[in-house]
Amino acid sequence: MLKKRKNVERGKYGVMFVLPFFIVFAIFQLYPLIYTFYNSFIYSAKNGRHMVESKGLGNFTNYVFGSKGGGEIWKALGVTVVLWLLNFIPQILLSLVLAAWFTDIKYKIKGGGICKVIMYMPNIITAATIAVLFYSLFSVSGPITQIARHLGWVGKDGYLYKGWASLFIVAFIQFWMWYGNTMIVLCAGILGINPSLYEAASVDGATSKEQFFKITLPLLKPILQYTLVTSAIGGLQMFDIPQLFNDGGPIVKFAGQEVSSTTTVMMLIKKYVSTGPAQNMGRAAAYSVVLFVVTLIISLIFYKATAEKKDNGRK
Repeated sequence: MLKKRKNVERGKYGVMFVLPFFIVFAIFQLYPLIYTFYNSFIYSAKNGRHMVESKGLGNFTNYVFGSKGGGEIWKALGVTVVLWLLNFIPQILLSLVLAAWFTDIKYKIKGGGICKVIMYMPNIITAATIAVLFYSLFSVSGPITQIARHLGWVGKDGYLYKGWASLFIVAFIQFWMWYGNTMIVLCAGILGINPSLYEAASVDGATSKEQFFKITLPLLKPILQYTLVTSAIGGLQMFDIPQLFNDGGPIVKFAGQEVSSTTTVMMLIKKYVSTGPAQNMGRAAAYSVVLFVVTLIISLIFYKATAEKKDNGRK
């Protein structure tokens, strides 16, 4: 009887400790999400001099799937996905190589801790600072632009960050900021693998490459799953760097259409949320719903691709 009472008390205190998280989540995440879905079905239209609101699929039929929005959401989504892929693919590959290198007991790298700290440093610098730094480097009078001008890559009054170059510069900034963080996460995952597995593999004559693909990668799936999903969520919500670097970038041709080279979906949403003549909360909410659905689909694909396969035939 005494044991049962203790279990009940522990359960009660457990609920008390967990409850603040659910309260904060409900107020600052769940409610805004539900309210965004609600706003996406409120369509604002002009009736003479007045704005009339009506409930329905007007925002989706006009701005998302119709021609009224000019397909800007799909153009911005394409730019966002390209930006994310350009920074994430090299980021995960380099982070995996560095994590395997730093955790390999054969190499025993001296000063490995200092190297990790240096590589992680860009992640703790504010996005505004990094955006201003790179803007100064690639501006008309910036040192990198001056070097490129002497080499004949740009004209006398040219910018290095014009055209598609701005897309690659923003992608590089994102890669440079986050590869250290990804490397630290993967290092923690590799260090959690039982060392006896590597020792047994070495005794059997397995090379470092074979150990990486046969032991490290399969056992690292849960950490890779976390990295892929969080990267997709963060990458598709990219806003600060492209906004601060060149405010959407110049107009370029993409698939035969004019597209702002670094205008992401979040920048488009902010455009219609901000006060001014372009303000349209319903349109912004509809774009937010599209971004939510795309992020959810990509996250589920990553989750399925990295989930451990269960063999139901074995007992």
